[in-house]
Formats: sequence, C-alpha cells, structure tokens
Amino acid sequence: MKKINALTALALSMAILLSGCGASNAVKGTAIGVGAGAAVGAGIGAAAKNTALGAVIGAAVGGTAGALIGKKMDKQKKELEAAVPDAKVETVNNGEALRVTFDSGILFATNSSALSNASRNSLSNFSVNLRSNPDTYLRIVGHTDNTGGADLNQTLSEKRAQSVFDYLRGQGVNAGRMNYEGKGYREPVADNISAAGRQQNRRVEILILANEKMINEARQGTLK
Repeated sequence: MKKINALTALALSMAILLSGCGASNAVKGTAIGVGAGAAVGAGIGAAAKNTALGAVIGAAVGGTAGALIGKKMDKQKKELEAAVPDAKVETVNNGEALRVTFDSGILFATNSSALSNASRNSLSNFSVNLRSNPDTYLRIVGHTDNTGGADLNQTLSEKRAQSVFDYLRGQGVNAGRMNYEGKGYREPVADNISAAGRQQNRRVEILILANEKMINEARQGTLK
C-alpha cells in the first residue's frame, strides 16, 4: 500500500467526516481541495470499489471550482427528488456528482429488459430534468442479482441499461452525453442470499457528472 503523507491524511479525514455529517455539496467540494484531491479520491475509491461510484472517485475538481459544482449538483438533486420520487438520489464524489438508483423491480419485470409503463413515466420526468441541466455526462449502469448464470445476467444487465439509454434518447436527451454498460452480478450492494438483498442488487444506476463546460465555468467562477 502506498504511504499517505500527513496533509493527505488530514484531507482524507476531513472528506470522510464531511461526507457523513450532512455537509452541503458546496462545503464538501471545497474541503476536497484543501490537499491532494486525487490522493484523497484514490483512498476513498479503495473503499468504494463496488458500484459505478468507483468510476468517478478520484476525479474531483476540488477547491472553489468544486464548491460551485457541488452547489449546482445540490440544486439538481432537490429537483430530481421532487420530480422522480421513486428513485434514490445521492451525492457522490465529494458532492461533485449525483448517483440516481432505480430498483430494477420498478423498471422491469423479472428476466425482462422491457420498460414498464410506470417506469416510462418516471424516466420521462427524469428526462425533463436532464434536458434542463444539459452540462452533464450520464453513465447508465445495469446490475442484476446472482440468480441464473453469469452470461445470462451480463446480457440482461446490458439490455436493461440500453433500454434506459434508448428511452432517454427518445425523450430528447442528447445521446452524445450518455453511455451505458452492464455489470451483471459482479458489483452487489447487498447479499445475494436473502430476497431483500437480491432485490437491492437488481438495479440501474445513473451517474450524473459535470462535463467540460461546467468544469471550465466553475474554474472561471462563472458557473450559476
């Protein structure tokens, strides 16, 4: 394991403390810039290797720019919670990104990648918010439980992620800002022994990340 110097350790402690005490995204975004943001991200990333969160940890902008991005994400989080109440919306990457989690039981029937009518309504509301917040990238990740073979679940997770991608594109969300992938059952968030655990693992996660335009505006101090 690589050694972490005192300043990095202090920054890591601050980031973890702030992430667990209800601090706003603006505060968290500033804190990560206090020292060695990339090293702090790497340290947290080791503890968050599961789920799509691992893809963005370590990429925090930090400092004043990170605080501005965090403030923007705080605003979108509140909008999404009101618009899509059946989805779980969390701030991640020290407040500079959002993770929206849809239970696959809401989105899909068992062993199916066809969206239900209720899901289409939720994703339609979701797309309205995405179109009004265009300066972000979206990463759509499908997951399954471990029922059935690995190949079957990998294919199912990919098809479910693609179904969400295709629907959002059909609702006017620019395909160029989105990508999708399936993880099968490789990244569980709960046990696969109980029915409740398997239900949690059957999910679609959508990461909302600042694009280059938002980052540049934040660094210039012009992001609103």
